Amino acid sequence: MKKENNSAHNHNRGSFSGRIGYVLAVAGSAVGLGNIWRFPYLAAKYGGGIFLLVYLILAVTFGFSLMITEIAIGRRTGKSVMQAYTKVDKRFKPLGWLAGAIPVIILPYYCVIGGWVLKYLTAFASGSGHAAAEDGYFANFISGAGATTLFFAIFIALTAIVVIFGVQKGIETVSKVMMPVLLALIIGISIYTLTLPGALDGLVYYVRPSLSEFSIKTVIAAMGQLFYSMSLAMGIMITYGSYMRKEDNIETSVRQIEVFDTIVAFLAGMIIVPAVFVFSGGDRDALNAGPGLMFVTLPNVFDSMAGGQIVGVVFFLLVVLAAMTSSISLMETVVSMIQDRLGWKRLPSCLLVVGVSFLLGMLSIFGYSIWSDFTIFKMQFLDFFDYISNNIMMPIVALMTCILIGYVAKTTYVEDEISKNTVFRAKGMYRIMIRYICPLCMLLILFSSLFLTL
Repeated sequence: MKKENNSAHNHNRGSFSGRIGYVLAVAGSAVGLGNIWRFPYLAAKYGGGIFLLVYLILAVTFGFSLMITEIAIGRRTGKSVMQAYTKVDKRFKPLGWLAGAIPVIILPYYCVIGGWVLKYLTAFASGSGHAAAEDGYFANFISGAGATTLFFAIFIALTAIVVIFGVQKGIETVSKVMMPVLLALIIGISIYTLTLPGALDGLVYYVRPSLSEFSIKTVIAAMGQLFYSMSLAMGIMITYGSYMRKEDNIETSVRQIEVFDTIVAFLAGMIIVPAVFVFSGGDRDALNAGPGLMFVTLPNVFDSMAGGQIVGVVFFLLVVLAAMTSSISLMETVVSMIQDRLGWKRLPSCLLVVGVSFLLGMLSIFGYSIWSDFTIFKMQFLDFFDYISNNIMMPIVALMTCILIGYVAKTTYVEDEISKNTVFRAKGMYRIMIRYICPLCMLLILFSSLFLTL
């Protein structure tokens, strides 16, 4: 009976047509700005190859366990994130609300940053790459509300168009085009970067294991990056899981998503670390995380290299695609909640999300312009939204999900869903991870967010 309800539900809300479309859509969600500007910085900071090794080990254990849990919950319940937790156990209804609030907070400011990337793409594409590399260009751009609002509006409109078309015609179709293009661009530009004079020294610096720099901070940094990079605890995996066909293999799909996500993150490092290394003469501080790297350092790097204008266009196109695949999944998650909660059709649900997100996004824009003097705990609006969602809410949601599946509903809730059409090969590891290791990892991430600066 449960299965029939789920099928009917998926029929009404949409579903992916096959595993390839599903894997590319979910991988697209996982591949975002965090892969491109945060991963290279952390890898370079925490011992290069040793960080990569720790990251890979965590990906196939910690990341795998959390992702497979969320997707299985989504497919078994056939609900969006708010209602999915309630369906697993009514006592966990508040967790559904908390998890549902996360994409509502992230989507607006993420689209604002997406607008920034779009601005730089248009700058390099129109031949203004040199101007974009000048001192003060980025600061002047974000301090003026007019231009930032325009690019933000364009980015959120592009995202909405895809979501309005639905799961198969919109998200799946676009993902099947954008993800191969993204992969081709990132491979092409990483190969080109390695041909630059001195780039191989940067590559060695990036991949060579430095055991002397290994510490508990390396593990925590890799764990945090993996957690954020894979779109965990944002409601996305539960939502996309609810659109997954019963006949598709969840375990195989998750492994493929992990591989895709890790390859993109690694290749982003191969672009950024050698290029910045050459440009800065081996200065580590030039790889500073966040907007500074993307919008100040890299335009300077492109401006200084032969064919930099073209490289800049290709790079920022790559980043726009990565940002869009993530913003699409965030918007879809919120739209799905409204559809389930209010029973609305897709178009009005989407328009409501765009309207609310636009208003909330304006706070982030004004925080750098007309309200720049106003801060919350010494943070601008955008930084505050990012901190509260990524560093506090997401680890709490993931921790409570581990408790729900590990001790309340029991791991069999997930295992039974995965085992419907195949043998769950990693069942033994999964039980240990969800009950013991993952909760500990989440507590470490929460602790580091509150008390450590990575």
